[in-house]
Amino acid sequence: MKIKHNIIYLTVTVLLLVSCGKKEVQAGTSEVKTEKAEAGHEEVPQTIASLTEEQIKSVGISLSPVEMKELTSTVKANGLLRVPNNNKATITSLYGGVIKTLNVQVGSIVKKGQVIATIANPEFIRLQEEYLTTNSRITYAEQEYRRQRELFDNDAGAKKNLQSSDAELKTLRTKKASLLRQLQMMGISPGKVSNGNMRSGLVITAPISGTVSSISAQIGSYVDVSSPVAEIIDNNSIHLDLQVFEKDLPKMRVGQIVHFKLTNNPETEYDAMVYSVGSSFENESKTVSVHGTVTGNKAGLIDGMNITGIVSLDKNTTPAVPNEAIVEADGKYYVFVQTDKKAEAHEEADGEKEGEEPKHKQKTINFEKVEVVKGTSDMGYTAITPVKEVPADAKIVVKGAFFVNAKLSNSGGHEH
Repeated sequence: MKIKHNIIYLTVTVLLLVSCGKKEVQAGTSEVKTEKAEAGHEEVPQTIASLTEEQIKSVGISLSPVEMKELTSTVKANGLLRVPNNNKATITSLYGGVIKTLNVQVGSIVKKGQVIATIANPEFIRLQEEYLTTNSRITYAEQEYRRQRELFDNDAGAKKNLQSSDAELKTLRTKKASLLRQLQMMGISPGKVSNGNMRSGLVITAPISGTVSSISAQIGSYVDVSSPVAEIIDNNSIHLDLQVFEKDLPKMRVGQIVHFKLTNNPETEYDAMVYSVGSSFENESKTVSVHGTVTGNKAGLIDGMNITGIVSLDKNTTPAVPNEAIVEADGKYYVFVQTDKKAEAHEEADGEKEGEEPKHKQKTINFEKVEVVKGTSDMGYTAITPVKEVPADAKIVVKGAFFVNAKLSNSGGHEH
């Protein structure tokens, strides 16, 4: 009996050991399978985004093929608006006097020769008096010269007297010419000067046409040749000075078109044409001045305004898309191309279990995220070069690309 009990005990022990070994093998196999499954389920960046027709309609996504556009490469530069010095003027009086009238104010538009102010000085009357006196003396000197000439010709007069009268006449005529010129410079007509018509005031006129930019004098103040009354600037001759860096200098040519905007008014765009390219650096800025004449509309342009200019270079016909069709991510640029490719399904949809019927799915349209290299931007379009080949008839998301990119990012590439 004891032997029989030992045999039974050994048999049970062996069976238990075999059973445990099988469980360990099964557990090990299960762990290996789980590790393999997890290894096969590593995250892979997804490039396919799926949107339903309802989403596309609600967001307003638009599709269009890549267009061939004639785009102009450009160079951007900052600068200032300038008026040449020969189109600026400081109004002064050639003679000292007290301001009696001031006929303009800052911002007034004046024409060349227009009266700006009047000044008064008793010295003006003395000058006219001297002119009339000189005229009278010339009349007497001419008579005396003729008398001395007659006496000398008849050997009745001395030659010295004839020479003296001749010198006196010439001196008076020289003085008259000087006084006449001074009166003309003062704006007084010598022919109208008489004992009953002497002017005590002078007019100061505009030397050029333009806009009064500043006024230094006031009524009652004394002015002379060193005291400016006002300043005039002709903004119709305004031009722009662009500061172009050394690396862009070889691209600059006379005749190039420049589109520029004011720093304080970026909504309005103006045009100019390059007429001169500098040949030396400006101070230590390592920039060269490029000068352009403003063409077309000049309203609101004032000397000294800061501007930002875009110089148009060469035109090239190239594949291009609207600017909003390009999205940026991780320092790279992408567009979304409509595709028949399917997004990889990594998980079963929520609520779906084995043996259950899949829920009704709406029709979706897929878009592939394709990396591109940006080129020239002009008139709202940007040239692109796809990193990988894209079919010629492919449709690009030209409106709503940001939403498609957000949809792809938020879903992590998984379509549930």
